[in-house]
Amino acid sequence: MDGTTRYPPRDRELHRRLVYGDETALGEAYDAYSALVRTVARRVTGSTAVAGEVTQRVFIDLWTCPYAFEPGQGSLRAWLSIRGHHGAVARMREAEAEAERAGCGTEGEEGAEGAEGSSEPVEEARVALHTALTELPLPEREALHLACFAGRTYRQVAVELGIAETAATARLRNALSSLADRLAGPPAGPGSPADEARDEC
Repeated sequence: MDGTTRYPPRDRELHRRLVYGDETALGEAYDAYSALVRTVARRVTGSTAVAGEVTQRVFIDLWTCPYAFEPGQGSLRAWLSIRGHHGAVARMREAEAEAERAGCGTEGEEGAEGAEGSSEPVEEARVALHTALTELPLPEREALHLACFAGRTYRQVAVELGIAETAATARLRNALSSLADRLAGPPAGPGSPADEARDEC
């Protein structure tokens, strides 16, 4: 299947209009895909408020730099989903850095640390998982995002990516295998990155 027919014409049309500064095109893209981006960001950060901020940033970026999206390289849905994921991971890292600078868990707060410390391994697992997701090859990342975050079946993934069902299945299998390898480590209990990866899909 060649690049001219692989993705729906709507993506190319929206892209053309965005490049020419058509604000209604941005509105159409937002109406169609903002819920997906917000869901991705919320699943990564666990915060509805932060997810809203990430979503706003993603669409601002689409408006100010429409050339960053290349219709021939993937669907707008997948591109926005991945951008939302990257933005959410960046926010998680910023939050971690801010917590470290604030000196969370000092000796004077030992009691509070004991009460809240149990959530730290879970947050570390989330960061590890979503960081690993950003490092997957683009074809595998697109497939995994559509399956895990957009709730698509492997057949729907195949249709949206313009590939055979066997290829979609292979990409999903390879993506999950790669994640398992990247997150491999000493046996861990609930809350480990491996558990998080299974829960995401």
